[in-house]
Amino acid sequence: MDKRIVVLISGRGSNMLAIAAALRAERWPAAIVGVIADRPQAGGLARAAEMGLPTAVVDYRSFARRDDFEGALREAIDALAPDAVVLAGFMRVLGAPFVEHYRGRMLNIHPSLLPAFPGLATHRRALESGVAVHGATVHFVGVDVDDGPIVAQAAVPVLAGDDEDTLAARVLAQEHRLYPMALRWLLEDRLRIDGARVRLEGPHPGESRLLWHDER
Repeated sequence: MDKRIVVLISGRGSNMLAIAAALRAERWPAAIVGVIADRPQAGGLARAAEMGLPTAVVDYRSFARRDDFEGALREAIDALAPDAVVLAGFMRVLGAPFVEHYRGRMLNIHPSLLPAFPGLATHRRALESGVAVHGATVHFVGVDVDDGPIVAQAAVPVLAGDDEDTLAARVLAQEHRLYPMALRWLLEDRLRIDGARVRLEGPHPGESRLLWHDER
């Protein structure tokens, strides 16, 4: 039986599209069974519909309390019986009961090499700090913001002429490689969480939890 994926988005859904493209190109034994947005204006909804993917909206602005929003979101997700829940540019902070409910099967991607630069404005902060390397991280979702066991990372050099836009574009290109790879490992049941660490079982030739892209 194919594994079932639910994707949560808040914006354009570019990582959702990268995952959908990998599903088709690599013929995974899996399917995206729902794309759920937290606001009706999310651009990724139209793009998902164009691909024939089921979509839904659980508008956070319709709820006075976060707990009520998360209860409705959890109900919408669970109705789809997912094996994996994928946060792809989903901008809501999730509470501990919600995170615990999906522990071990909910992934997030963050545009920095965590634990560096959690939160927002990661590319500006990376440039201001003078780091030589920046990137993206896929991790299991934890209770704290941008926390949880790290599955895989993609690194890119920070170039002398970079601004926020050029650095963000280079990181995003690697996100589109990194997220499908990490998700497939989860669906193949090859990830083992050991405390704060993640172990990849049975790595294939050439597989690595670090992707390095050097354009210099």
